[in-house]
Amino acid sequence: MFETTHAHIATWVIGLLLFVVALFLHKSGNKKATKIVHMVLRLFYLLIIATGAILFAKHSSTDAMLYGMKFLGGLVVIAMMEMILVKVTKGKKAGVFWVIFIIALIATFLLGVKLPIGWSWF
Repeated sequence: MFETTHAHIATWVIGLLLFVVALFLHKSGNKKATKIVHMVLRLFYLLIIATGAILFAKHSSTDAMLYGMKFLGGLVVIAMMEMILVKVTKGKKAGVFWVIFIIALIATFLLGVKLPIGWSWF
């Protein structure tokens, strides 16, 4: 099951979609639905970390440093998603967290593509 990244990619894609849905629900003023989606998103954080940890344990022997950097980058992305949602829900500014989130998301994605079990573009 974890010879490829399908489960991990599925969990982070669903996680990112839930993050966007939670932001739109909050913007529309639907507090109860925002809270429910946020709780489901927290479950997906755990699934993302679990699938990532399994992939890390299984494949990090090929390039431990890059896999470790990707793992830490993924944790930063998850932390920023949570911080953004909490700040937005409390009505506070989250500009710095957005910048860190975007940089970490791009860096983690590019690392994931570059690693040996990543996508083959050509």
